[in-house]
Amino acid sequence: MELRKKGLILQLLGLVLLELLCLCLGGTYYFKWNITKASYTRLNSTKTILTVNGQFPGPALHVHRGDTVFINVANHGTYNITLHWHGVKQPRNPWSDGPEYITQCPIQAGADFTYEINFSTEEGTLWYHAHSDWSRATVHGPIFVYPKFGAYFYPFPRPYFEVPIIIGNWYKGDVMEIIQTALEDGGEPNVSDAHTINGQPGDLYSGSKAGTFKMLVQKGRTYLLRIINAGMNEEMFFSIANHSLTVVGSDGAYLKPIKTAYIMITPGQTMDCLLKADQTLSHYYMAAKAYSAGGDNVAYDNTTTTAIIQYEGSYTPPSSPFFPTLPDYNDTDAATNYTRLLRSLNNKDHPIDVPKSFDIRMYITISVNTLPCANNSCDGPNGTRLSASLNNISFRNPSIDVLQAYYNRIQEVYTTDFPDDAPYYFNFTADELPTNLTTPKVGTQVKVVDFNSTVEVVFQGTNLLSSGENHPMHLHGFSFYWVGWGFGNFNKTTDPKGYNLVDPPEINTVGVPKNGWATIRFRADNPGVWFMHCHLERHSSWGMDTVFIVKNGKTGLTSMRMKPRYVSPC
Repeated sequence: MELRKKGLILQLLGLVLLELLCLCLGGTYYFKWNITKASYTRLNSTKTILTVNGQFPGPALHVHRGDTVFINVANHGTYNITLHWHGVKQPRNPWSDGPEYITQCPIQAGADFTYEINFSTEEGTLWYHAHSDWSRATVHGPIFVYPKFGAYFYPFPRPYFEVPIIIGNWYKGDVMEIIQTALEDGGEPNVSDAHTINGQPGDLYSGSKAGTFKMLVQKGRTYLLRIINAGMNEEMFFSIANHSLTVVGSDGAYLKPIKTAYIMITPGQTMDCLLKADQTLSHYYMAAKAYSAGGDNVAYDNTTTTAIIQYEGSYTPPSSPFFPTLPDYNDTDAATNYTRLLRSLNNKDHPIDVPKSFDIRMYITISVNTLPCANNSCDGPNGTRLSASLNNISFRNPSIDVLQAYYNRIQEVYTTDFPDDAPYYFNFTADELPTNLTTPKVGTQVKVVDFNSTVEVVFQGTNLLSSGENHPMHLHGFSFYWVGWGFGNFNKTTDPKGYNLVDPPEINTVGVPKNGWATIRFRADNPGVWFMHCHLERHSSWGMDTVFIVKNGKTGLTSMRMKPRYVSPC
Protein backbone atom coordinates (compact mmCIF):
# COMPACT_ATOMS: atom_id res chain seq x y z
CA MET A 1 0.00 0.00 0.00
CA GLU A 2 2.83 2.36 0.93
CA LEU A 3 4.51 1.74 -2.42
CA ARG A 4 1.26 2.50 -4.23
CA LYS A 5 0.98 5.82 -2.37
CA LYS A 6 4.56 6.72 -3.23
CA GLY A 7 3.95 5.78 -6.84
CA LEU A 8 0.82 7.91 -6.96
CA ILE A 9 2.67 10.85 -5.43
CA LEU A 10 5.45 10.49 -7.99
CA GLN A 11 2.89 10.37 -10.81
CA LEU A 12 1.22 13.52 -9.51
CA LEU A 13 4.58 15.26 -9.20
CA GLY A 14 5.42 14.18 -12.73
CA LEU A 15 2.17 15.65 -14.03
CA VAL A 16 2.82 18.92 -12.19
CA LEU A 17 6.35 19.12 -13.58
CA LEU A 18 5.07 18.31 -17.07
CA GLU A 19 2.46 21.06 -16.77
CA LEU A 20 5.09 23.53 -15.59
CA LEU A 21 7.32 22.51 -18.51
CA CYS A 22 4.44 23.06 -20.93
CA LEU A 23 3.80 26.47 -19.39
CA CYS A 24 7.43 27.40 -20.02
CA LEU A 25 7.65 25.99 -23.52
CA GLY A 26 4.16 26.81 -24.71
CA GLY A 27 1.88 24.67 -26.85
CA THR A 28 2.28 23.46 -30.41
CA TYR A 29 -0.58 23.75 -32.90
CA TYR A 30 -1.17 22.84 -36.54
CA PHE A 31 -3.36 24.51 -39.16
CA LYS A 32 -4.09 24.19 -42.85
CA TRP A 33 -4.73 27.43 -44.75
CA ASN A 34 -5.76 27.73 -48.38
CA ILE A 35 -5.02 30.81 -50.45
CA THR A 36 -8.07 30.96 -52.69
CA LYS A 37 -9.95 33.32 -54.93
CA ALA A 38 -13.35 34.50 -53.69
CA SER A 39 -16.00 36.87 -55.01
CA TYR A 40 -16.72 39.99 -52.91
CA THR A 41 -19.03 42.93 -53.54
CA ARG A 42 -18.12 46.41 -52.33
CA LEU A 43 -19.01 49.91 -53.60
CA ASN A 44 -21.77 48.52 -55.86
CA SER A 45 -19.40 46.30 -57.81
CA THR A 46 -18.21 42.70 -57.54
CA LYS A 47 -14.75 41.36 -58.15
CA THR A 48 -12.61 38.32 -57.35
CA ILE A 49 -9.97 38.79 -54.66
CA LEU A 50 -7.28 36.63 -53.11
CA THR A 51 -8.15 35.42 -49.59
CA VAL A 52 -7.15 33.09 -46.78
CA ASN A 53 -9.77 30.32 -46.60
CA GLY A 54 -12.19 32.51 -48.55
CA GLN A 55 -12.27 35.16 -45.82
CA PHE A 56 -11.59 38.91 -46.07
CA PRO A 57 -10.03 39.83 -43.71
CA GLY A 58 -8.51 36.44 -43.05
CA PRO A 59 -9.11 34.22 -40.01
CA ALA A 60 -7.82 35.31 -36.61
CA LEU A 61 -4.93 33.37 -35.12
CA HIS A 62 -5.26 32.95 -31.32
CA VAL A 63 -2.08 31.96 -29.47
CA HIS A 64 -0.37 32.30 -26.11
CA ARG A 65 3.05 33.69 -25.43
CA GLY A 66 5.62 30.97 -26.07
CA ASP A 67 3.46 28.89 -28.42
CA THR A 68 4.66 27.36 -31.68
CA VAL A 69 2.31 27.19 -34.64
CA PHE A 70 2.75 25.25 -37.87
CA ILE A 71 0.61 26.45 -40.78
CA ASN A 72 0.61 24.65 -44.10
CA VAL A 73 -0.24 27.27 -46.73
CA ALA A 74 -1.51 25.94 -50.06
CA ASN A 75 -1.61 28.43 -52.93
CA HIS A 76 -4.73 27.88 -55.04
CA GLY A 77 -4.50 31.33 -56.64
CA THR A 78 -2.86 32.41 -59.87
CA TYR A 79 -0.10 34.61 -58.39
CA ASN A 80 2.95 33.63 -56.36
CA ILE A 81 2.54 34.43 -52.68
CA THR A 82 4.25 34.38 -49.28
CA LEU A 83 2.99 35.16 -45.76
CA HIS A 84 4.75 37.28 -43.15
CA TRP A 85 4.02 37.12 -39.41
CA HIS A 86 4.30 40.82 -38.68
CA GLY A 87 5.88 41.52 -35.30
CA VAL A 88 6.70 37.88 -34.52
CA LYS A 89 10.42 37.82 -33.76
CA GLN A 90 10.87 34.24 -35.01
CA PRO A 91 13.98 33.64 -32.86
CA ARG A 92 16.65 31.84 -34.91
CA ASN A 93 14.04 30.92 -37.50
CA PRO A 94 14.25 33.31 -40.44
CA TRP A 95 13.21 30.53 -42.84
CA SER A 96 9.56 31.13 -41.89
CA ASP A 97 9.60 34.94 -41.77
CA GLY A 98 8.06 35.26 -45.23
CA PRO A 99 9.20 38.18 -47.41
CA GLU A 100 9.68 36.88 -50.95
CA TYR A 101 13.23 36.86 -52.33
CA ILE A 102 14.55 37.81 -48.87
CA THR A 103 13.93 34.68 -46.76
CA GLN A 104 12.17 32.39 -49.21
CA CYS A 105 11.15 31.85 -52.79
CA PRO A 106 7.46 32.65 -53.21
CA ILE A 107 4.93 29.84 -53.04
CA GLN A 108 3.99 29.22 -56.64
CA ALA A 109 0.43 28.61 -57.79
CA GLY A 110 -0.43 24.99 -57.06
CA ALA A 111 2.35 24.59 -54.47
CA ASP A 112 2.35 24.71 -50.68
CA PHE A 113 4.75 25.65 -47.89
CA THR A 114 4.65 24.97 -44.14
CA TYR A 115 5.51 27.90 -41.88
CA GLU A 116 6.83 27.39 -38.35
CA ILE A 117 5.83 30.44 -36.30
CA ASN A 118 7.65 30.75 -32.98
CA PHE A 119 6.15 33.16 -30.47
CA SER A 120 8.61 34.26 -27.80
CA THR A 121 8.24 37.47 -25.77
CA GLU A 122 5.38 39.08 -27.71
CA GLU A 123 2.08 39.85 -25.94
CA GLY A 124 -0.79 41.80 -27.39
CA THR A 125 -1.86 42.30 -30.99
CA LEU A 126 0.16 41.34 -34.06
CA TRP A 127 -0.98 40.41 -37.54
CA TYR A 128 -0.09 38.43 -40.62
CA HIS A 129 -0.15 39.50 -44.25
CA ALA A 130 1.03 38.52 -47.69
CA HIS A 131 4.53 39.77 -48.46
CA SER A 132 4.51 39.51 -52.24
CA ASP A 133 3.65 42.38 -54.57
CA TRP A 134 0.39 44.01 -53.39
CA SER A 135 -1.52 40.88 -52.45
CA ARG A 136 -1.54 41.97 -48.81
CA ALA A 137 -4.41 44.33 -49.70
CA THR A 138 -6.75 41.39 -49.16
CA VAL A 139 -4.54 38.66 -47.67
CA HIS A 140 -4.18 39.66 -44.03
CA GLY A 141 -5.62 38.96 -40.60
CA PRO A 142 -5.15 39.48 -36.84
CA ILE A 143 -3.02 37.58 -34.34
CA PHE A 144 -4.16 37.64 -30.71
CA VAL A 145 -1.17 36.87 -28.45
CA TYR A 146 -2.37 36.16 -24.91
CA PRO A 147 -0.12 35.82 -21.84
CA LYS A 148 1.32 32.36 -21.17
CA PHE A 149 -1.28 29.62 -20.97
CA GLY A 150 -2.34 29.00 -17.39
CA ALA A 151 -1.11 32.41 -16.25
CA TYR A 152 -3.86 34.47 -17.86
CA PHE A 153 -3.64 38.09 -16.84
CA TYR A 154 -3.27 41.51 -18.36
CA PRO A 155 -1.63 44.52 -16.69
CA PHE A 156 -5.08 46.15 -16.85
CA PRO A 157 -8.60 45.04 -15.85
CA ARG A 158 -9.70 42.03 -17.84
CA PRO A 159 -12.03 43.16 -20.65
CA TYR A 160 -15.47 41.68 -21.14
CA PHE A 161 -14.76 40.92 -24.79
CA GLU A 162 -12.00 41.44 -27.37
CA VAL A 163 -12.69 42.67 -30.90
CA PRO A 164 -10.30 43.03 -33.86
CA ILE A 165 -10.62 46.35 -35.69
CA ILE A 166 -8.72 46.03 -38.98
CA ILE A 167 -8.32 49.21 -41.03
CA GLY A 168 -7.70 48.45 -44.68
CA ASN A 169 -8.45 49.50 -48.26
CA TRP A 170 -10.71 48.51 -51.10
CA TYR A 171 -9.73 48.94 -54.74
CA LYS A 172 -12.33 48.53 -57.45
CA GLY A 173 -9.57 47.37 -59.77
CA ASP A 174 -7.26 44.37 -59.44
CA VAL A 175 -4.54 45.43 -56.98
CA MET A 176 -1.93 43.28 -58.68
CA GLU A 177 -2.64 44.89 -62.02
CA ILE A 178 -2.59 48.35 -60.41
CA ILE A 179 0.93 47.97 -59.07
CA GLN A 180 2.22 46.12 -62.14
CA THR A 181 0.96 48.91 -64.41
CA ALA A 182 2.47 51.57 -62.16
CA LEU A 183 5.86 49.86 -62.11
CA GLU A 184 5.82 49.39 -65.86
CA ASP A 185 4.84 53.00 -66.58
CA GLY A 186 6.96 54.54 -63.82
CA GLY A 187 4.23 56.66 -62.25
CA GLU A 188 2.16 56.69 -59.06
CA PRO A 189 -0.19 53.74 -58.52
CA ASN A 190 -3.90 54.48 -58.17
CA VAL A 191 -5.12 55.32 -54.68
CA SER A 192 -7.76 53.08 -53.13
CA ASP A 193 -11.44 53.74 -53.70
CA ALA A 194 -12.33 53.30 -50.04
CA HIS A 195 -10.88 52.68 -46.63
CA THR A 196 -12.41 49.77 -44.74
CA ILE A 197 -13.04 48.59 -41.18
CA ASN A 198 -13.08 44.80 -40.93
CA GLY A 199 -13.44 44.56 -44.69
CA GLN A 200 -16.40 46.96 -44.99
CA PRO A 201 -16.21 50.58 -46.25
CA GLY A 202 -19.10 51.75 -44.06
CA ASP A 203 -22.34 53.52 -44.82
CA LEU A 204 -20.84 56.84 -45.91
CA TYR A 205 -20.07 55.12 -49.21
CA SER A 206 -22.84 54.49 -51.71
CA GLY A 207 -24.34 51.03 -51.47
CA SER A 208 -22.34 50.05 -48.37
CA LYS A 209 -24.89 50.49 -45.58
CA ALA A 210 -26.01 46.87 -45.43
CA GLY A 211 -22.50 45.53 -44.90
CA THR A 212 -21.29 48.11 -42.38
CA PHE A 213 -19.52 46.42 -39.46
CA LYS A 214 -21.52 46.69 -36.21
CA MET A 215 -20.15 46.02 -32.75
CA LEU A 216 -22.76 45.24 -30.07
CA VAL A 217 -21.88 46.46 -26.57
CA GLN A 218 -23.47 46.28 -23.12
CA LYS A 219 -23.55 49.45 -21.07
CA GLY A 220 -20.97 49.41 -18.30
CA ARG A 221 -18.76 46.78 -19.92
CA THR A 222 -15.16 47.31 -21.05
CA TYR A 223 -13.98 46.00 -24.40
CA LEU A 224 -10.47 45.51 -25.78
CA LEU A 225 -10.15 46.76 -29.35
CA ARG A 226 -7.22 45.18 -31.15
CA ILE A 227 -6.67 47.81 -33.85
CA ILE A 228 -4.50 47.05 -36.88
CA ASN A 229 -3.60 49.36 -39.74
CA ALA A 230 -3.46 46.89 -42.63
CA GLY A 231 -3.83 49.74 -45.13
CA MET A 232 -1.53 50.01 -48.10
CA ASN A 233 -0.35 53.60 -48.15
CA GLU A 234 -1.98 55.87 -45.57
CA GLU A 235 -1.52 56.59 -41.90
CA MET A 236 -4.90 56.86 -40.23
CA PHE A 237 -6.69 58.83 -37.54
CA PHE A 238 -9.26 56.72 -35.65
CA SER A 239 -11.90 57.75 -33.13
CA ILE A 240 -15.27 56.74 -31.63
CA ALA A 241 -18.04 59.30 -31.15
CA ASN A 242 -18.60 60.41 -27.52
CA HIS A 243 -16.20 57.75 -26.19
CA SER A 244 -12.59 57.89 -25.11
CA LEU A 245 -10.00 55.20 -25.74
CA THR A 246 -7.39 53.99 -23.28
CA VAL A 247 -4.33 52.80 -25.20
CA VAL A 248 -2.58 49.97 -23.31
CA GLY A 249 -0.38 48.33 -25.93
CA SER A 250 1.22 48.56 -29.34
CA ASP A 251 3.04 46.14 -31.63
CA GLY A 252 2.90 43.21 -29.21
CA ALA A 253 4.10 45.06 -26.08
CA TYR A 254 2.36 46.92 -23.27
CA LEU A 255 2.28 50.68 -22.80
CA LYS A 256 1.59 52.99 -19.91
CA PRO A 257 -2.16 53.65 -20.26
CA ILE A 258 -3.03 56.67 -22.40
CA LYS A 259 -6.56 58.10 -22.33
CA THR A 260 -7.28 59.82 -25.62
CA ALA A 261 -10.10 60.91 -27.92
CA TYR A 262 -8.31 59.54 -31.01
CA ILE A 263 -5.29 57.57 -32.14
CA MET A 264 -2.98 57.90 -35.12
CA ILE A 265 -1.80 54.56 -36.45
CA THR A 266 0.61 53.92 -39.32
CA PRO A 267 0.48 51.02 -41.81
CA GLY A 268 1.96 48.01 -40.07
CA GLN A 269 1.26 49.19 -36.53
CA THR A 270 -1.16 47.74 -34.01
CA MET A 271 -2.78 49.47 -31.03
CA ASP A 272 -4.55 47.78 -28.10
CA CYS A 273 -7.28 50.10 -26.81
CA LEU A 274 -9.79 49.73 -23.99
CA LEU A 275 -13.28 51.03 -24.73
CA LYS A 276 -15.66 51.62 -21.80
CA ALA A 277 -19.29 51.47 -22.94
CA ASP A 278 -20.38 54.28 -20.63
CA GLN A 279 -22.62 56.42 -22.82
CA THR A 280 -26.38 56.72 -23.29
CA LEU A 281 -27.94 53.75 -25.06
CA SER A 282 -27.71 54.62 -28.75
CA HIS A 283 -25.64 54.12 -31.90
CA TYR A 284 -22.19 55.70 -32.30
CA TYR A 285 -19.82 55.77 -35.26
CA MET A 286 -16.25 54.64 -35.09
CA ALA A 287 -14.47 56.32 -38.00
CA ALA A 288 -11.06 56.44 -39.63
CA LYS A 289 -9.55 58.74 -42.23
CA ALA A 290 -6.10 59.42 -43.60
CA TYR A 291 -3.39 61.53 -42.05
CA SER A 292 -1.40 62.68 -45.08
CA ALA A 293 1.71 64.59 -44.06
CA GLY A 294 2.64 64.99 -47.72
CA GLY A 295 -0.30 67.33 -48.28
CA ASP A 296 -1.29 68.23 -51.80
CA ASN A 297 2.00 66.91 -53.24
CA VAL A 298 1.10 63.30 -52.47
CA ALA A 299 -2.07 61.56 -53.67
CA TYR A 300 -4.09 59.80 -50.96
CA ASP A 301 -7.54 58.34 -50.37
CA ASN A 302 -9.42 61.23 -48.73
CA THR A 303 -12.57 59.26 -47.91
CA THR A 304 -13.76 58.22 -44.43
CA THR A 305 -14.61 54.68 -43.36
CA THR A 306 -17.06 53.95 -40.56
CA ALA A 307 -18.40 51.18 -38.36
CA ILE A 308 -21.07 51.38 -35.66
CA ILE A 309 -21.01 50.88 -31.90
CA GLN A 310 -24.52 49.67 -31.10
CA TYR A 311 -25.67 49.46 -27.47
CA GLU A 312 -27.85 46.55 -26.43
CA GLY A 313 -31.15 47.43 -24.75
CA SER A 314 -34.51 49.04 -25.37
CA TYR A 315 -34.36 52.47 -26.99
CA THR A 316 -35.24 54.30 -30.18
CA PRO A 317 -32.19 54.27 -32.48
CA PRO A 318 -31.18 57.69 -33.86
CA SER A 319 -31.77 58.46 -37.52
CA SER A 320 -28.00 58.58 -37.88
CA PRO A 321 -25.32 57.51 -35.38
CA PHE A 322 -23.36 60.16 -33.51
CA PHE A 323 -20.18 61.05 -35.43
CA PRO A 324 -16.71 61.55 -33.88
CA THR A 325 -14.45 64.55 -34.33
CA LEU A 326 -11.37 63.51 -36.28
CA PRO A 327 -8.29 65.71 -36.85
CA ASP A 328 -7.87 67.23 -40.31
CA TYR A 329 -5.93 65.13 -42.82
CA ASN A 330 -2.89 67.46 -42.55
CA ASP A 331 -2.96 68.03 -38.76
CA THR A 332 0.64 67.18 -37.92
CA ASP A 333 0.23 68.61 -34.41
CA ALA A 334 -2.56 66.14 -33.71
CA ALA A 335 -0.46 63.25 -35.00
CA THR A 336 2.64 64.15 -33.00
CA ASN A 337 0.69 65.10 -29.86
CA TYR A 338 -0.61 61.54 -29.81
CA THR A 339 2.55 59.63 -30.71
CA ARG A 340 4.71 61.52 -28.19
CA LEU A 341 2.59 60.00 -25.40
CA LEU A 342 3.70 56.41 -26.11
CA ARG A 343 5.77 54.95 -23.27
CA SER A 344 6.63 51.37 -22.37
CA LEU A 345 4.89 49.98 -19.30
CA ASN A 346 8.31 48.96 -17.91
CA ASN A 347 7.32 47.43 -14.58
CA LYS A 348 8.37 44.35 -12.61
CA ASP A 349 6.27 41.94 -14.65
CA HIS A 350 6.97 43.62 -18.00
CA PRO A 351 10.52 45.02 -17.89
CA ILE A 352 12.42 46.48 -20.81
CA ASP A 353 16.12 46.44 -21.64
CA VAL A 354 16.88 49.47 -23.78
CA PRO A 355 20.56 49.68 -24.76
CA LYS A 356 22.19 52.63 -23.02
CA SER A 357 25.02 52.67 -25.55
CA PHE A 358 25.66 51.24 -29.00
CA ASP A 359 28.32 49.42 -30.98
CA ILE A 360 27.02 50.57 -34.37
CA ARG A 361 25.30 53.79 -35.35
CA MET A 362 23.63 53.96 -38.74
CA TYR A 363 22.39 57.23 -40.19
CA ILE A 364 19.91 56.31 -42.93
CA THR A 365 18.33 58.87 -45.23
CA ILE A 366 14.86 58.06 -46.58
CA SER A 367 14.05 59.46 -50.01
CA VAL A 368 11.62 59.33 -52.88
CA ASN A 369 13.68 59.44 -56.06
CA THR A 370 13.49 59.15 -59.82
CA LEU A 371 15.34 57.04 -62.38
CA PRO A 372 15.85 58.13 -65.99
CA CYS A 373 13.76 56.61 -68.79
CA ALA A 374 14.70 56.41 -72.45
CA ASN A 375 13.29 59.41 -74.32
CA ASN A 376 11.69 60.64 -71.08
CA SER A 377 8.92 58.13 -71.77
CA CYS A 378 7.80 57.27 -68.22
CA ASP A 379 4.96 58.71 -66.15
CA GLY A 380 7.08 60.12 -63.32
CA PRO A 381 8.24 63.75 -63.01
CA ASN A 382 9.62 65.05 -66.31
CA GLY A 383 9.29 61.67 -67.97
CA THR A 384 11.29 59.79 -65.32
CA ARG A 385 10.48 56.65 -63.35
CA LEU A 386 9.56 57.02 -59.66
CA SER A 387 11.92 55.25 -57.29
CA ALA A 388 12.77 55.26 -53.58
CA SER A 389 15.87 54.63 -51.52
CA LEU A 390 17.62 54.25 -48.19
CA ASN A 391 21.00 56.04 -48.12
CA ASN A 392 20.53 56.67 -51.84
CA ILE A 393 20.36 52.94 -52.65
CA SER A 394 17.21 51.65 -54.29
CA PHE A 395 16.90 47.99 -53.30
CA ARG A 396 16.20 45.29 -55.88
CA ASN A 397 15.07 41.75 -55.12
CA PRO A 398 17.54 39.08 -56.27
CA SER A 399 16.56 35.96 -58.22
CA ILE A 400 17.78 33.75 -55.34
CA ASP A 401 16.51 34.72 -51.90
CA VAL A 402 19.10 36.39 -49.68
CA LEU A 403 18.75 33.87 -46.84
CA GLN A 404 19.41 30.92 -49.12
CA ALA A 405 22.39 32.70 -50.68
CA TYR A 406 23.79 33.53 -47.24
CA TYR A 407 23.28 30.04 -45.84
CA ASN A 408 24.72 28.28 -48.88
CA ARG A 409 27.43 30.89 -49.52
CA ILE A 410 26.18 31.59 -53.05
CA GLN A 411 28.15 34.43 -54.58
CA GLU A 412 26.97 37.51 -56.48
CA VAL A 413 23.42 37.51 -55.09
CA TYR A 414 23.95 40.52 -52.81
CA THR A 415 26.76 42.73 -51.57
CA THR A 416 27.54 43.56 -47.93
CA ASP A 417 28.36 47.22 -48.43
CA PHE A 418 25.16 48.96 -47.34
CA PRO A 419 26.63 52.14 -45.83
CA ASP A 420 26.33 53.27 -42.22
CA ASP A 421 26.04 56.87 -43.34
CA ALA A 422 24.47 59.00 -46.03
CA PRO A 423 26.63 59.17 -49.18
CA TYR A 424 26.70 62.98 -48.94
CA TYR A 425 25.20 65.63 -46.72
CA PHE A 426 22.95 68.53 -47.62
CA ASN A 427 19.95 70.25 -46.07
CA PHE A 428 17.74 67.16 -46.27
CA THR A 429 14.55 69.00 -45.29
CA ALA A 430 14.90 72.16 -47.41
CA ASP A 431 11.83 73.34 -49.33
CA GLU A 432 13.69 73.06 -52.63
CA LEU A 433 16.51 70.69 -53.47
CA PRO A 434 18.64 70.32 -56.63
CA THR A 435 17.33 67.77 -59.12
CA ASN A 436 20.78 66.17 -59.42
CA LEU A 437 20.24 64.66 -55.95
CA THR A 438 17.22 62.63 -56.98
CA THR A 439 18.85 59.73 -58.84
CA PRO A 440 19.80 56.79 -56.58
CA LYS A 441 22.04 53.81 -57.08
CA VAL A 442 20.29 50.51 -57.74
CA GLY A 443 21.39 47.28 -56.13
CA THR A 444 20.97 44.52 -53.54
CA GLN A 445 23.13 45.85 -50.72
CA VAL A 446 22.77 44.52 -47.17
CA LYS A 447 24.15 45.36 -43.73
CA VAL A 448 26.01 42.66 -41.75
CA VAL A 449 26.23 42.99 -37.96
CA ASP A 450 27.79 40.81 -35.27
CA PHE A 451 25.59 38.75 -32.98
CA ASN A 452 24.62 40.55 -29.76
CA SER A 453 25.96 43.90 -30.92
CA THR A 454 23.86 46.94 -30.02
CA VAL A 455 22.63 49.01 -32.94
CA GLU A 456 21.35 52.56 -33.17
CA VAL A 457 19.60 53.59 -36.37
CA VAL A 458 18.74 57.22 -37.07
CA PHE A 459 16.19 57.48 -39.88
CA GLN A 460 16.37 60.88 -41.57
CA GLY A 461 13.48 61.96 -43.76
CA THR A 462 14.26 64.06 -46.83
CA ASN A 463 12.22 66.45 -48.95
CA LEU A 464 13.49 65.32 -52.34
CA LEU A 465 10.95 66.06 -55.09
CA SER A 466 9.16 68.24 -52.47
CA SER A 467 7.27 65.10 -51.54
CA GLY A 468 8.41 64.57 -47.98
CA GLU A 469 5.95 62.52 -45.93
CA ASN A 470 5.88 60.23 -42.93
CA HIS A 471 7.52 56.83 -43.39
CA PRO A 472 6.55 53.82 -41.23
CA MET A 473 9.78 51.82 -41.07
CA HIS A 474 9.42 48.16 -40.13
CA LEU A 475 12.21 45.77 -39.09
CA HIS A 476 11.60 42.02 -39.27
CA GLY A 477 12.95 39.69 -36.57
CA PHE A 478 13.08 42.28 -33.80
CA SER A 479 11.23 44.67 -31.62
CA PHE A 480 13.19 47.86 -31.10
CA TYR A 481 13.07 50.84 -28.77
CA TRP A 482 11.98 54.17 -30.21
CA VAL A 483 14.25 56.44 -28.18
CA GLY A 484 13.93 59.80 -29.95
CA TRP A 485 12.47 61.85 -32.77
CA GLY A 486 12.27 65.41 -34.00
CA PHE A 487 11.79 67.69 -36.98
CA GLY A 488 14.47 69.05 -39.27
CA ASN A 489 17.94 67.55 -39.69
CA PHE A 490 19.27 65.27 -36.96
CA ASN A 491 22.08 66.78 -34.89
CA LYS A 492 24.30 64.02 -33.52
CA THR A 493 25.63 66.30 -30.75
CA THR A 494 22.48 67.86 -29.32
CA ASP A 495 19.56 65.59 -30.26
CA PRO A 496 20.73 62.48 -28.36
CA LYS A 497 20.58 64.53 -25.16
CA GLY A 498 16.81 64.39 -25.47
CA TYR A 499 16.57 60.60 -25.93
CA ASN A 500 14.19 58.65 -23.71
CA LEU A 501 16.29 55.78 -22.36
CA VAL A 502 13.98 55.13 -19.40
CA ASP A 503 10.68 53.93 -20.86
CA PRO A 504 10.72 54.24 -24.67
CA PRO A 505 8.02 52.24 -26.48
CA GLU A 506 9.08 48.78 -27.67
CA ILE A 507 7.64 48.50 -31.17
CA ASN A 508 8.39 46.99 -34.58
CA THR A 509 7.17 49.80 -36.86
CA VAL A 510 8.18 53.42 -36.29
CA GLY A 511 6.75 56.47 -37.98
CA VAL A 512 9.48 58.79 -39.21
CA PRO A 513 7.90 62.28 -39.32
CA LYS A 514 7.80 64.32 -42.50
CA ASN A 515 11.02 66.29 -42.84
CA GLY A 516 12.17 64.91 -39.53
CA TRP A 517 14.02 62.01 -37.94
CA ALA A 518 13.46 59.06 -35.62
CA THR A 519 16.00 56.99 -33.66
CA ILE A 520 15.66 53.34 -32.69
CA ARG A 521 17.92 51.01 -30.71
CA PHE A 522 18.01 47.24 -30.52
CA ARG A 523 20.30 44.38 -29.60
CA ALA A 524 21.15 42.13 -32.56
CA ASP A 525 20.46 38.92 -30.62
CA ASN A 526 18.48 37.10 -33.33
CA PRO A 527 20.79 35.49 -35.91
CA GLY A 528 19.48 35.38 -39.44
CA VAL A 529 18.47 37.45 -42.44
CA TRP A 530 15.92 40.17 -41.67
CA PHE A 531 14.15 42.59 -43.99
CA MET A 532 13.79 46.29 -43.18
CA HIS A 533 11.45 48.43 -45.28
CA CYS A 534 8.94 51.24 -45.44
CA HIS A 535 5.42 49.94 -44.84
CA LEU A 536 3.93 52.35 -47.34
CA GLU A 537 3.53 49.75 -50.03
CA ARG A 538 4.31 51.98 -53.00
CA HIS A 539 7.59 53.07 -51.39
CA SER A 540 8.63 49.49 -50.69
CA SER A 541 7.76 48.58 -54.28
CA TRP A 542 10.05 51.38 -55.45
CA GLY A 543 13.04 50.14 -53.40
CA MET A 544 12.81 51.77 -49.93
CA ASP A 545 14.21 48.59 -48.39
CA THR A 546 17.35 46.88 -47.16
CA VAL A 547 18.37 43.73 -45.26
CA PHE A 548 20.15 43.08 -41.95
CA ILE A 549 22.22 39.92 -41.68
CA VAL A 550 22.93 39.10 -38.04
CA LYS A 551 25.88 36.75 -37.70
CA ASN A 552 26.30 34.10 -35.02
CA GLY A 553 29.76 32.89 -34.03
CA LYS A 554 32.49 32.74 -36.64
CA THR A 555 30.36 31.40 -39.49
CA GLY A 556 27.05 33.09 -38.80
CA LEU A 557 25.31 29.89 -39.91
CA THR A 558 25.38 27.50 -36.97
CA SER A 559 22.32 28.81 -35.12
CA MET A 560 19.82 28.49 -37.97
CA ARG A 561 17.16 25.98 -37.03
CA MET A 562 16.23 24.60 -40.44
CA LYS A 563 17.77 24.38 -43.86
CA PRO A 564 16.01 26.15 -46.73
CA ARG A 565 13.44 24.27 -48.70
CA TYR A 566 14.53 25.79 -52.01
CA VAL A 567 18.07 25.43 -53.39
CA SER A 568 17.64 26.93 -56.82
CA PRO A 569 16.78 30.32 -58.30
CA CYS A 570 13.26 31.49 -57.53
